[in-house]
Formats: sequence, C-alpha cells, structure tokens
Amino acid sequence: MRKLLLFLANCLIIFTTHAQLSLQTAQDSAWVRENYTKKELYIPMRDGVKLFTSVYLPKDATEKHPILMTRTPYSCAPYGEQNFRANLWISHFRHYVRENYIIVTQDVRGRWMSEGEFVDVRPFNPDKKTNQDIDEASDTYDAIDWLVKNLPNTNGSVGVMGISYPGFYSTMAALSGHPALKAVSPQAPVTDWFMGDDFHHNGAFMLMDGFSFYAGGFGYPRPKPTTVGPKSALQIPRNDNYETYLRIGALKNFMKLTGDSLQFWKELYAHPNLDAWWKARNPRNFVGNIKPAMLTVGGLFDAEDCFGAWRLYEAIEKKNASTAFNKIVMGPWYHGQWSSLDGTKLGRVQFGANTSHWYQNNIELPFFNYFLKGKGDISKLAEATIFFSGANEWKQYPQWPPANKADQPLYLQPNGKLGWDKPTGKNSFSEYISDPAKPVPYAEDVHFSRTRDYMTDDQRFASRRTDVLTFQTDILTDEVTLGGTLVADLLTSISSTDADFIVKLVDVFPDDFSYPGTAQAGGRDAGGPYPMGGYQMLVRGEVMRGRFRNSFETPEAFKPNKTERVKFELPDVAHTFKKGHRIMIQVQSSWFPLVDRNPQKFVNIYEAEDSDFQKATIRIFHDAANSSNIVLPVLK
Repeated sequence: MRKLLLFLANCLIIFTTHAQLSLQTAQDSAWVRENYTKKELYIPMRDGVKLFTSVYLPKDATEKHPILMTRTPYSCAPYGEQNFRANLWISHFRHYVRENYIIVTQDVRGRWMSEGEFVDVRPFNPDKKTNQDIDEASDTYDAIDWLVKNLPNTNGSVGVMGISYPGFYSTMAALSGHPALKAVSPQAPVTDWFMGDDFHHNGAFMLMDGFSFYAGGFGYPRPKPTTVGPKSALQIPRNDNYETYLRIGALKNFMKLTGDSLQFWKELYAHPNLDAWWKARNPRNFVGNIKPAMLTVGGLFDAEDCFGAWRLYEAIEKKNASTAFNKIVMGPWYHGQWSSLDGTKLGRVQFGANTSHWYQNNIELPFFNYFLKGKGDISKLAEATIFFSGANEWKQYPQWPPANKADQPLYLQPNGKLGWDKPTGKNSFSEYISDPAKPVPYAEDVHFSRTRDYMTDDQRFASRRTDVLTFQTDILTDEVTLGGTLVADLLTSISSTDADFIVKLVDVFPDDFSYPGTAQAGGRDAGGPYPMGGYQMLVRGEVMRGRFRNSFETPEAFKPNKTERVKFELPDVAHTFKKGHRIMIQVQSSWFPLVDRNPQKFVNIYEAEDSDFQKATIRIFHDAANSSNIVLPVLK
C-alpha cells in the first residue's frame, strides 16, 4: 500500500545525506541541526499509559513559539536525540522550521515506542466518564496539555496536521476539545474504511491495498515498544500482481496465507456489511462540535483517501455550519503529493506548474501562521480552493460544490454513443460477459505494487476489451467543466445473482494532441515520448458492489435477468473537458487486483470457495424506459 511507503519515505531513518541531494539541501540540513535541539519524551496519558514523543525545539529565544504536532502509527524515527528527521529539510516541514515552530511527532498508543494497545481507527468515545475511558481524542488532549505546560518557550498555541492515517488522528485531535488547539489540518484523512477510503469502496473490498498493507507488515502485532518495524513472513512472488493475486484465488485463500496473526485483517473479513462496528469507526458521525480552525486537504487523484477529504469537509460543514472555520483544498495530486517538492504532473498528465509549491506557500503555511502565530492575513482564503485538471487552473469558491452547478444526466446511447438527450428506442441494451477467471486489469503495465499513476492512466487498453462497454460523445465544440459529485445511474440485468459495476469517467484527448515541447508521435519502443494523441485520461473511476444497491446494511441478491437499478456516487471531480476533446464513459464488472473479484454469486465473498466463481452476462440498458446515465455536475 502506497500509504506505508510514503510515510516510511518521509519519516523513517535517514542516517546519511543521499548523494542526490543538492548543496542547498545539505545546507538546510546543517541549518536545522544548528538551530534546533531534539528531545525524546514519554508523555503520560490519563490512564497511566505513556506515549513516546519526539520534540524538535528551536534554539531561538527572541520570541515564544507555537507547537505543530503530528500523531502517527508510522513511527517517530529516526530514534535517538542525535538523529534528525530528514523531512525537516526535504519536505514541506522545511517551511515550519524556518518559522521556528516547535515540531512534535508522537507514536500513537500501541505503536513503535509508545506503550499501550493499538487499535486500528479506534472509535471516538463521546461519553467518556473515567480515566480508563480513552480514545485518540483523549490521548491528543493529554499530549497537548502536557506539551503546553512543560515545553519551554511555547506561546501556548497548538496545531495538528497529518497525511493519510495521521490525517485520521488529526480529525480525532479536532474532537479533543483542548483550548490550546487552534488549528487542525486533516490531509487525505482516513475517514470511512467501508464506504470510500483505502480498504472498501461502496462495500467492495480493495484487495491489493488491504493485503499489501496488513500482510506486508503493518498488521503484525507488536508485543512491546520497539524501534524495529515488523517484517512479513509471507513468501509470495513479487513480479506481476495480476497473475499472483489471480493464482491465490478466493479471499478465503488470502486468509489462509496470513493465518491468525493479523487482527484487523480478520476484522475486515468478519464485517462484510455496513454494521455498527463500521459506523463506530466513521469520524463523520461525530464531528458536530468542532472548535479549532479546519483545513482539509486532498488530492483529486489520490488512490487511497480521495473520498475522505471530500466527505470529511462535507460532514464538518453540515454539522458546524454557523460556527466552524472550515476550508477545503483539493489539488491535482496523488496521495500526499502536496507535501512533496514536485506537483507538476501525475503519470503522463501534466498540470502546467508546480502546484505543490503553490499550495504550501499560499495556503498551508499562511493558515498555520495566522492561527498559531497571529501572523499575516487569511481573510481572502476561500471556502474551497480547487484545482481543475484539464484547464490546469486553481479556482476559488465561497461554497462547494459551487452555486452554479447544475446536475445534468449524460445518457448512454446505442452503438457506443453518449449524449445529453434521453434515448427514445425500445429494448435497447449493450452487454458483455464478465468472467472472474479473466478479470479486467486496473492498469495496463505489469508490476507488483499498486501504482499511484493509474488514477490518470490511459484507458485505451480497457477500451479494447470485449468485457468493457465504452460510450463517448462527439467531439466537443465547447468546453464542459465539472465540479462536484458524480452519480452513476445504471439500469441493468445480470444472468447471475450478484455482480460489481465499475464506472469510469474518461477525457479523450484529440488525435493530434501533444504537450508543449514534446513530439506527438513516438512511443517507448520508438525511443520517443508516450503518444498522447487520443489519450484516454481516467478522470474518475469507482466501483459499486451490486448486492448493496438498495442497502449497505442489508445486501440483496439480484433476480437473474430482471432489470434493476444500480445507482451510486463517485467522489467529486474538478475537471474541464476542453473543446476538441470527447467525454467517455466506461462500464465493466471487474478491476483487478485493485478490487477483489465478485464471484457473481450471492454468497459471503469473504468465505467464498474458488468453485463459487462463475461467468455472468451483464446488460446495461439505454432506451426510453430504462435510460442508463451518468449525472454530471456541470458548472454553468
């Protein structure tokens, strides 16, 4: 899972300066060491458990300094007061050390060097009565309380930020209610692991991310505090994830590989539907009394937690409409790219400028400076600052979605057409055979780790498959700009009792398209650039497990060959289809191994046998009575 790799890259031990670092970077490293002192502390919680905390204190004594904290399950490393984290000079944290922030990182309860028992996405407890009633919000409260009372030269103001899983802990911090906590920025925050983040999307199991994350090391127990991370004992091929996952087979076989040692992996299998266990782990249910200023950040092309950023902001907005300072920023980024040095492109799609630098300098640093240092002016920070891919421009709005949004259905038509007019024919449909033995791959290339680039990948490989339906408009004579949530509204019949539905929104580039400074023709075999003419850019894709079409709590089997509606949301988009492009919709029933295979038989998929998997004929109707469409949030 890319999440673990990202945070290991940013946070784990870097003992020596890499040869690739520039002289300026080396100077920054020396500057940090010269101007900061590192302390390692154990901070007591209300129940007596002590949490390991790394504190980087500025030596400057000319003013008092704010605290910027990140709570993480990914380690405070490097451990040892002489060892400094390299991200203090090679990531966006370099801005904060130049501003003399006190930088705090804490191993959450039960992880790495902290005491206690770790619980994944530990539920928020709104009814704490005794010192034994703890959650991540109370741990944050206790940590903040100790820091402001015991650290030297602090100004008493605290901010919390974190990306991905630390984004979840940032949300929990906002629920702590500590008066010193002035500003919180959940970034790509883990929010709902059943509906849209990381491990499930609309109830469908995101197999590759889940298995690689938990079985790859994160899920193994840590019996006592340690500076050494767990290692997976699994011996599986690491050359072609498509073939490897296909050979392992049903989800039951993955459980056999992992055995009995991965607690949360077992929980995923034990809760196949949206039950009370999942609802308790959804922070959106508890964000009704937010006090600190909130800045939610995410990536339009985040393969892990795009859902969490959009939906957390939305929940805070709805439940705190009259009181909360609640802003959202969404850029054209992969998971955490906004904290990197480069935000100019993702995969083969270019964005025209370094969007990461722009965000860091114009939004994030001013946000924390204002609320923690009383410095600057953020009165012009819009409610929603959103980058629109396609047009490659930032736009600011007083609300999201924008007031000028109009939901317009784009109808699937016979013969692979796509149009704004409702079809008029009778008994018109397109069909394909979905074969779990030969699932549609999520990406064209051969690799083992899930790529981040697939979020903007060329979909021409999928268009060529007979088990993928492709519909496209005529060449656009005017721009079409979308801003908001997509809704897929499919009228379908299947020959079996269950199926998945993957809907993809695609931007088809002109046949003669090329980026400035590159040739149009060529290709890797020819030694030239990738041929962008006719590129089919994935703008948004999402899966819906058909059994949940009427209820995520109570799944229902399909009646074979009966026409039924499958309607579901796709995460928000912000994209302009330029004049000369086309809009394309693709529909398929597998997306492997990104999503586990549906046996296409109404059984508990986590307990299904290899023998349960069967072919199914899927029909998508496009006639006057059953007009399948995609509702687009068109900005007028």
